[in-house]
Amino acid sequence: MKFIVAGTGKSGIAAANLLGKIGSEVILYNSDENTDFDKVSEQLEADVKVDFLCGSLSVDYYKDNHIDVLVASPGIPLEVDFMVNAEEAGVPIWSEVELAYVAGRGKVIGITGTNGKTTTTSLVGEIMKSHYDDVKVVGNIGIPYTTTAYESTDDTVTVAEISSFQLETVHSFNPDVSAILNITPDHLNRHGTMDVYTDCKMRIAKNQDEDEPVVLNYEDEILRERAKDLTNKIVWFSSKQKVPCGVYLDGEDIVYFDEDLQAEPIKVCNKNETTLVGIHNLENIMAAVAIAINMEVPVEKIAESVKNFKAVPHRIEYVNTINDVIYYNDSKGTNTDASIKAIEAMSRPTVLIAGGYDKDSSFDEWADSFQDKVKCLVVLGQTADQIEETVKAKGFDNVIKVETLKEAVDKCYENAEPGDAVLLSPACASWGMFKNYEERGDMFKEFVNNLK
Repeated sequence: MKFIVAGTGKSGIAAANLLGKIGSEVILYNSDENTDFDKVSEQLEADVKVDFLCGSLSVDYYKDNHIDVLVASPGIPLEVDFMVNAEEAGVPIWSEVELAYVAGRGKVIGITGTNGKTTTTSLVGEIMKSHYDDVKVVGNIGIPYTTTAYESTDDTVTVAEISSFQLETVHSFNPDVSAILNITPDHLNRHGTMDVYTDCKMRIAKNQDEDEPVVLNYEDEILRERAKDLTNKIVWFSSKQKVPCGVYLDGEDIVYFDEDLQAEPIKVCNKNETTLVGIHNLENIMAAVAIAINMEVPVEKIAESVKNFKAVPHRIEYVNTINDVIYYNDSKGTNTDASIKAIEAMSRPTVLIAGGYDKDSSFDEWADSFQDKVKCLVVLGQTADQIEETVKAKGFDNVIKVETLKEAVDKCYENAEPGDAVLLSPACASWGMFKNYEERGDMFKEFVNNLK
């Protein structure tokens, strides 16, 4: 088969490497005519041969060159010309996830949702490693799925964090267990409407049959409504009430119950035995427990993994305590809902750093979450003016506007008092000022640690 791989970043390189290893004909494409393909070729594996292409791609190009599939990196919108032309030429568009699934083997767990994906995926990976010998943790978590698909065997368990961008162009992808953690407004600059965004998320379960579980958050109204259209087995998790099949709290115990299979709930562990903070993390743990039980991992192994699990970097990550002020890095709070959860997790008066790339988000509900938690707000980035205007309209006036993250940390140091917390939780993406949220979080930690 003949493939075009669009995009020369991490995802595109990984896809090209995989296709080259399985013997496909590969054209690595970038629309930018100034692409340095010599530099790109250095990232390809030694035995992988590809052709390079840049510029525009017409309908006739796809037809005349007998292109079988276009593999598109997740950052590329479906509306760009070369994607539209591929569709018009009858060329299937695959995401990197679709390619990896077709090429890979073994069992697959697919995890999506607006927030909590990385924490849940990491925890599920640790639980799987306690029971299975060959576990790959991949996807939007930072390791392209295509980097591990070639080496996978029938005994491999792949735990994949999957974004809405990646789910736009899946076709046969069919995880053994899927999970949708929550759905709140995000990436509307890409998807346009909440219905389109939700449709993308729901695609993770579209190929599952009635015996293949999808794990859903019962406290998410959108998921409760969309569950009515699903034909596969639904396993719920809930932080507030008992569910007929799934994970919930019995007092302070995290339990699993399936009314069709058991008379009494099975205790997994006590919520106070975990190290993660906030109700959202309790829900992430519950989702991971539901996934693991449906992957036939013994309860005692699940409990041990949950108790030993530490917060992932950049998600309400403890950084340092300086003058009795605790600094937390929540750089992965790239939308308002994630940032609200971080704010709610704070147990001290909080100086908050927010702002960044504009994803057409509203900050009204986010501002409402300040209540008696946030005492001072430091804003920066493209959304700084919008955020300042929103919070002041809500009656919150203690706002400091800065130009850089270093300046933000310095202002927090000046304004925080002993007994306070400083929280980086931007409620916005990092693009424009930083390469990604990891770079933003790492810089924040460096600036904080240099305060001493």
